Amino acid sequence: MSDLGRVLIFLGLLLIVAGVIVLGLNIPLGRLPGDFNWRGRGWSVSFPLVTCLLLSVLLSLLLWVVNHFRR
Repeated sequence: MSDLGRVLIFLGLLLIVAGVIVLGLNIPLGRLPGDFNWRGRGWSVSFPLVTCLLLSVLLSLLLWVVNHFRR
């Protein structure tokens, strides 16, 4: 169980660092070119396609680096 606790603490710290980076760099997540937004009277729909792809690539790269150094 101590391994699970360490993993949860690491993930929490990683989320804090990612939040500070997003706030500090003022990255316009959800408003990148290729993110779709539709607005009507009293409703709006957002589909952040490029933001999802960018986050997926960055997370995959991060996990690949962590896995590479764990060996």
